[in-house]
Amino acid sequence: MIVSVEKRNGISSDFDFHSMMINCSNALIWFSVTQAKSAEQAQPDANKLVSNDQFTVPQNNAFGNTFRDYEVGARTDKVEQHYKASHINQTYDFVKKIREEYKKLNKAEMGIWECCELLNEVVDDSDPDLDEPQIQHLLQSAEAIRKDYPNEDWLHLTALIHDLGKILVLPKFGELPQWAVVGDTFPVGCAFDEFNVHYKYFRENPDFKNPKYNTNNGVYSEGCGLDNLLMSWGHDDYMYMVAKENGTTLPGAGLFIIRYHSFYPLHKHGAYAQFMNEEDKKNMKWLHVFNKYDLYSKSKAHVDVEKVKPYYESLIAKYFPAKLKW
Repeated sequence: MIVSVEKRNGISSDFDFHSMMINCSNALIWFSVTQAKSAEQAQPDANKLVSNDQFTVPQNNAFGNTFRDYEVGARTDKVEQHYKASHINQTYDFVKKIREEYKKLNKAEMGIWECCELLNEVVDDSDPDLDEPQIQHLLQSAEAIRKDYPNEDWLHLTALIHDLGKILVLPKFGELPQWAVVGDTFPVGCAFDEFNVHYKYFRENPDFKNPKYNTNNGVYSEGCGLDNLLMSWGHDDYMYMVAKENGTTLPGAGLFIIRYHSFYPLHKHGAYAQFMNEEDKKNMKWLHVFNKYDLYSKSKAHVDVEKVKPYYESLIAKYFPAKLKW
């Protein structure tokens, strides 16, 4: 059954649109994960999904609360203040300027695993579910995927590196404020969608009342492709840039995951979907698979880093040069 719903600003509906969108999103995730059960014996690739019946989604996060609950929990105030700063300061002009600066890739030269170890110094202020050093989150995500998708080594490595861009908070990489590094991402240059977390703070963003940027499509056109959107600046876009410019051989789906894994308004609620092209829709299936592990594998149970290190070093050597420019 196909249901078509048109949502317009300022018009309320007779049904619970929010609940419907969440249900549709959950159904899409279920479909994406299970649609290729018949291909278990085939050699999988980045354009084909395989079955997954092993991962059990936990009921609570590391603090005993539901995941991505921005109303309760020990970190609520810190997280809200983070999003307030982000939504006020992430403007179209800001993003264009800072992206040009970091395109130079002149901050450091190092290998992937060396960068992983730097994340021991980073805790994400935007995360309501965990306050652990980031390397543990990377390894928890990667190991959970590795268990369920043993033949998808590119996906294991994508999980390991997807958050490496968070080094932007460190002095060597510019010591950017966390609002310019972490948190949910969104396009700039078009109207801010109400499905963004803490949407109310966008009203203080200079672009909110700018007629050039505050229409549904803004400076873009429908179906233009996510690659043509200017996304809020942060670790996602930075790591995508680093990987691509350094000649990684990860498949396109891996790069898509790295670039859009924090784009929750789209992949959880369907916001901004008018900009997607056919390639985006194919890659979104893999992002939905990845997202479950990225979100729900956060735990206080640590991975033995030295035990798994040789495996991930072999994947790094397969898909990346020994040294990268950052």
